[in-house]
Amino acid sequence: MFFCSGQDVRDRMNRFGREGTPFFFMIDFDLSQGVAERPNALPASMLQYSFPSASNEVRQAAGCPRELRWHAFPQSFEDYRRSFDEVHHNLQSGNTFLVNLTCATPVETNWSRLNIFQQAQARYKLWLRNHFVVFSPETFVRIENGFIYSHPMKGTRDGSLPDARAGLLNDEKEAAEHATITDLIRNDLSRVAREVKVLRDRYLDELQTHEGPLLQMSSEIRGRLYENYRENLGDCLFSLLPAGSITGAPKKKTVEIIRHAETYRRGFYTGVMGFFDGCSLDSAVMIRFLEQDADGRFWFKSGGGITFKSDARNEYEEMKRKIYVPVY
Repeated sequence: MFFCSGQDVRDRMNRFGREGTPFFFMIDFDLSQGVAERPNALPASMLQYSFPSASNEVRQAAGCPRELRWHAFPQSFEDYRRSFDEVHHNLQSGNTFLVNLTCATPVETNWSRLNIFQQAQARYKLWLRNHFVVFSPETFVRIENGFIYSHPMKGTRDGSLPDARAGLLNDEKEAAEHATITDLIRNDLSRVAREVKVLRDRYLDELQTHEGPLLQMSSEIRGRLYENYRENLGDCLFSLLPAGSITGAPKKKTVEIIRHAETYRRGFYTGVMGFFDGCSLDSAVMIRFLEQDADGRFWFKSGGGITFKSDARNEYEEMKRKIYVPVY
């Protein structure tokens, strides 16, 4: 595979930005490896992506069964509770205000990762041969006309519940979690931009899944980039990583807590992927993530934000609700 080190990814992004050269990129959660490459150097037999601004998707028959069979085998509540309690202890001790706790869940399905890539309805999609498929609804940052935009997504509810929209908007825990991440992202953008402000606060998107609708809460934040940002495009992006919506606050200490509390390595899950067309950039957080290991087993990675007010059972159920495929 064509992975290179995180530093090489940063350097290549800087060079492509200065040249105005279009490129695709992806970076793992640890910022240790990734890809930054011209589109014509990415064989579709190895990697396919489909973003609003660019795609190399090859539409072909992939022997897809008519109906999706999908069975998840989440860890027990008791096992989840051990990780949750460690996070909650750090919250009570004042070491963090918000932690995004995630899990890896075994799943069985009759669809291949390529089947899922082709059939999933998502804003951002990525298929990497012999590795994983991503179908993400969450924008990381967009850069257009000298402005940088972010859309942190934090807050989830089953859309089929009565008064689901009002319930999500009025939930004190979800509101506090969302406010914390919005403030974190606003501060992150202030490192690379000026005039940073929230344009839209707490708007809802309804995502369709094979098990019904799911509501997600987002906000839109914008800042004006400095004039020479393209010359340091990689430095600019890396200074914002890892993404605040899938770590927590304060970010550095919270990443340490995550690595100790979680029972697996995230890898490319919750990293970022995107495309630069020579002028504008669009990117996504790599969530809604299905990985295949060397033994052919599938693992779906999902989680949610934990605050001081979080209830372990509710967070466990939210983690399970996010184990879905957007096929409908």
